Parts: sequence; C-alpha cells; structure tokens
Amino acid sequence: MRRAFTMQLKPNCVELYKLRHDEIWPELVLLLTDYGIRDYHIYLASNQLTLFATCEVPENFDEEKLASEPVMRKWWDFMADLMLVKNDNEPVSEPMTRLFSLRELT
Repeated sequence: MRRAFTMQLKPNCVELYKLRHDEIWPELVLLLTDYGIRDYHIYLASNQLTLFATCEVPENFDEEKLASEPVMRKWWDFMADLMLVKNDNEPVSEPMTRLFSLRELT
C-alpha cells in the first residue's frame, strides 16, 4: 500500500535536514525495513519548505507501534529543531489522498 504525506521544515533548515538524512542511522533504517517500509522518498518544495514523502507499507502496517519505538522517538527528537513538530516531537504531518494513478491506466 502506498502512503503519501507532507511535513514542514523551519526556515534555513534545508541543508541540515538533507545532511542528517544523508547520514541516517543504520538502526533507524533497520527499524523502518523491519516494519515493512519500502521505497521511501522525501521531496522538497523549496518555495514553501514543504516536504512531500511517499513510501510503501504493508497492509497490516502499525503506525502507532512504530511511533512508540525508542529509535523512532530518538530520531524525532534529533530532527525536532528542523521541523514543525507536535509536543512529543513527532513531526506534524498531513496525509494525502491519491486522486490519479497512471499505473492503473496501463
């Protein structure tokens, strides 16, 4: 199942956000793949500092369980100074609804 969502960067944080992802922790990559997350991409709309993310997750994906994992919590704390976040440092995200798919037409 494909998921898409947006997140928001704070001003002047693009380079540091990219650097931190270029140096993503191996234990976080392992955690995400253990949860079945695949084909994960994050794009930037630089004029708005909006991040657009897509990923494949299994049908039984448990987002709440992933959010409670210590490595996930630690990453969110590490990234909180760069993004709009909730009180617990989880990034503020807005799920998106797919309206069109060329794949379904071919």
